[in-house]
Amino acid sequence: MKSIDIKKIPHINEITAQHGSFAGTPAKPKETFNERMSAKNKVVPSLAEAIRLTGLRDGMTISFHHHFRNGDYVVNMVVDEIAKMGIKNLTLAASSLTDIHAPLIEHIKNGVITHIETSGLRGKLAEEVSRGLMDFPIVFRSHGGRAAAIESGELHIDVAFLGAPSCDPYGNANGYNRDEENATCCGSLGYAKLDALHADKCVIITDHIVRFPNTPYGIPESNVDYVVKVDSIGDPKGIMSGATRFTKNPKELLIAKTAAEVIEASGYFYDGFSMQMGSGGASLATARYLREKMIEKNIHARFALGGITGQIVEMHEEGLVDKILDVQSFDLIAANSLKNNRFHQQIDASVYASYLNRGAAVNELDFVILSALEIDTDFNVNVMTGSDGVIRGAIGGHPDTAAGASLSVVVAPLTRGRIPTIVDKVNTVVTPGSVVDVVVTDQGLAVNPNRPEIKALLEEAGLPVTTIEALRDRCDRIVGKPEPIKYKNRIVGVVMYRDNTVIDVIHQIDEE
Repeated sequence: MKSIDIKKIPHINEITAQHGSFAGTPAKPKETFNERMSAKNKVVPSLAEAIRLTGLRDGMTISFHHHFRNGDYVVNMVVDEIAKMGIKNLTLAASSLTDIHAPLIEHIKNGVITHIETSGLRGKLAEEVSRGLMDFPIVFRSHGGRAAAIESGELHIDVAFLGAPSCDPYGNANGYNRDEENATCCGSLGYAKLDALHADKCVIITDHIVRFPNTPYGIPESNVDYVVKVDSIGDPKGIMSGATRFTKNPKELLIAKTAAEVIEASGYFYDGFSMQMGSGGASLATARYLREKMIEKNIHARFALGGITGQIVEMHEEGLVDKILDVQSFDLIAANSLKNNRFHQQIDASVYASYLNRGAAVNELDFVILSALEIDTDFNVNVMTGSDGVIRGAIGGHPDTAAGASLSVVVAPLTRGRIPTIVDKVNTVVTPGSVVDVVVTDQGLAVNPNRPEIKALLEEAGLPVTTIEALRDRCDRIVGKPEPIKYKNRIVGVVMYRDNTVIDVIHQIDEE
């Protein structure tokens, strides 16, 4: 064997001068498990210390996820601590906000929070914003639009504060806890995953620190800077129910039955189809009717996408759905399925719906079932503002899935009490009519004129096809035309389409 004179290798002297030569390593320290953990882990003693270590200062952007829904303690806990530290003029970029976040009103008034970017608002916070609480309009983005904004740098996150039901000392975090059956649980961390990946600093806040490795993880340690243990990250009862309940409402059951028949006749119900269903009563019932048709025709779904319910999990375990792509788990059955079913995968919001992601799963959907507060005669859909003009909803993945799916079906009752659902012009355009294909109500259905082939198939199947104008006229006969909502000139919200262009604005309501 020939010996090699390494000095004759080109540039070796320069490389050695730059990097040095191997000089050996010290012997491994003889550490106990506890010593090893305390020396190398990312756990810090308090939330205040974590905030200090991130370098958070005035004018920065902080982010949160909404997987804890109305049981969330994390947002209020973190912003309270930030306020105590005297930090102000922050942008709060939460994937969504709800009733439990009403304490943010005081932090907006005292200048801690001056800007908000989110998918939706509910409760007292939404009401106050609708009345002009903030000096700057809230920016509302779809889940896919938010993902794209984060990826492109349009929405830059300085510090992400992400709650996790379990985390090991190095930051591997998950939405469930394998060690304690009754621990806080939220399932998929799909909306948190992207924040952790792109934020300058990421803090995991948990009430269960478990032994390394906390696998399979929703957020890897490589995306985490600090871990904080607190007494509780949320109320389990508010985070999720044991199982999503089926509706017994005759009107919703009729809508669901018709929607299932629409899908069956549409040409998109075949062996190997893909779908996304909502968590509302009519959507859940539609899935139940589709299940019966799948068994009858001996066909299965290639995958189910989106917010996942126990019903989808049961269809998966029956062999009716091959794979589940879960960006948000809606109940405990879905959350626990992530632990037990290898083909039930949690995905991030970019994989789910970003228009910048070529492989976004929404683009592979055959059909999606969506709800609505209002639909107008141009098939535009409103899921953001109520009949009084007050913000009371979220964009979510509505426009993302409507645009991506081959068939988008919007389900809604013709009227809600004395409130019409089919109107001349919606209060707030969230999903443009150009991507809405079929509207199903309890008193007939309408097909978008730009889908004549679908209309022909549904008429051939004997379904109650009419026009959107006829549905509007029927609404008017039943409840009449409501008085126009009074608004002030001030804009309180900017609604972005999924490509992050402005599709509409929300004005302050005029109660004078």
